[in-house]
Amino acid sequence: MAGRELRAKPRVMTKDTHGRRPLVAGNWKMNGLFAAGAEVESLVNRVRASAPAADVLICPPATLIRPFAAAWGQRGVAFGGQDCHHADEGAFTGDISAAMIRDAGGDYVIVGHSERRSYYGETDQVVSHKAAAAHRAGIVSIVCVGETLAEREAGRAIDVVSQQVDFSLPTLSNAGNTVLAYEPVWAIGTGKTPSTDDIVAMHHAVRTRLTARFGAAEGNRMRILYGGSVKPANAREILALADVDGALVGGASLLARDFDAILDAYRS
Repeated sequence: MAGRELRAKPRVMTKDTHGRRPLVAGNWKMNGLFAAGAEVESLVNRVRASAPAADVLICPPATLIRPFAAAWGQRGVAFGGQDCHHADEGAFTGDISAAMIRDAGGDYVIVGHSERRSYYGETDQVVSHKAAAAHRAGIVSIVCVGETLAEREAGRAIDVVSQQVDFSLPTLSNAGNTVLAYEPVWAIGTGKTPSTDDIVAMHHAVRTRLTARFGAAEGNRMRILYGGSVKPANAREILALADVDGALVGGASLLARDFDAILDAYRS
């Protein structure tokens, strides 16, 4: 893979390092109707039968948060939104606020996903404002960062992602209200993944930025997920790497059997 800057020896991480409990989150994107609740019920049953040593989250379309959270929200799986507006309320036709997500039973919201940054022109500042809105509403923001293929091939991957970390997180971010998700843009939905060396190097760079900005104690407690074509075949290897505190899963989260197979990485 182009971009020779990301070279480090892969290291196996110790679970719950610095008190970090892994999080495996499923981003359904614009997929799923009410009938998809059958997959959620199957996942809940699998999680209750054999609980992983990780938090489990599903972020379905906004229309499904309330019915899913009402049916299964207290049974080992949390629910959240895929985006929110930066304002708490107002004349923003078609948008949803973080308070609405919480009111529907959501505990998390994804902000700054590469598809939002790319298709809707969202800047680091916009992402930061959305994360702050999530914090005001009392839900956890999952802030996404990641480089494009062109940026990686130019040797700028670490610089680009470090800048996103610096400017996409509100000042009051902490381990309780914020999760980072590193998703190389070129790996999302393509079946391609960075080498394990590259993943370790980038997560180390993100950790370095977090500790520099928020202090060693807080920065080391903040979770960093990996996302980008995570699937049952590669999950165990990726989730064992240093500073990888879980995964943000796309397509493989739509089917209970596939998502649960990823959770096997956190079962003994």
